Amino acid sequence: MGLGGGSLNDEDKYKKSPPWLKPLLQETFYGQCMHHVVSHKNECNMYCLDCFNAPLCSLCLSCHQNHRTIQIRKSSYHDVVRVSEIQNYVDLTGVQTYVINNAKVVFLNERPQVCQRNLLDSFRYCSLGCQVKHWQESEGRNKVLQGLNLSTTPPIADVAKRRRKGIPQRAPTGGLIIYS
Repeated sequence: MGLGGGSLNDEDKYKKSPPWLKPLLQETFYGQCMHHVVSHKNECNMYCLDCFNAPLCSLCLSCHQNHRTIQIRKSSYHDVVRVSEIQNYVDLTGVQTYVINNAKVVFLNERPQVCQRNLLDSFRYCSLGCQVKHWQESEGRNKVLQGLNLSTTPPIADVAKRRRKGIPQRAPTGGLIIYS
C-alpha cells in the first residue's frame, strides 16, 4: 500500500488497522482552518489518508491532489464517513452501517452510550473506533499467547459441550386414553 493512492488488494485489505486509522479516530473535525481564516469555506472536514497529520478544509485539498482523501460528515452530532469512500482502504467487516441522506455511512467513534449498543445481527461493532479497540485487545491477547512456552504449559482439557437429553419421550400418561 503505497502513498500514491489506489486501493488495497484483497490480501492487504484484511490486515489489521492501517497506520492512518488511529490518528483519524483521534482528530477533531469541523474546526476552523488556520491557513484559510478569511475564507468562508474553511471548515476542516476532510482527511488525507497518506499524510494523516491534521484535518483539512476544502481549500487545503489542492496540496493533497494525488493523495487518498475522505470527507468527514456529521450525523446527530457525530462524525461519520461514507462507506463508498473508505471501504477500499479499511476492512469494514462487522461494522454497523447506517443510511443517512441515501448514503451508507459508518460512525468513526463509539457513541456516548456504553458500547453495548443494540446492533443488527450481522454486525459486531458500532463504529470504526469500536472495531479498532477490539483489534487492539485481540493483538494484546495474541502477544500474551505467543509468549507462553507451550512445551511447559499443561494442555487445556477439551471439554465437550454437554448435549441435551437424547430423543424426547412422552409422559407416561400422555398417550393414555381414559374412557368413562
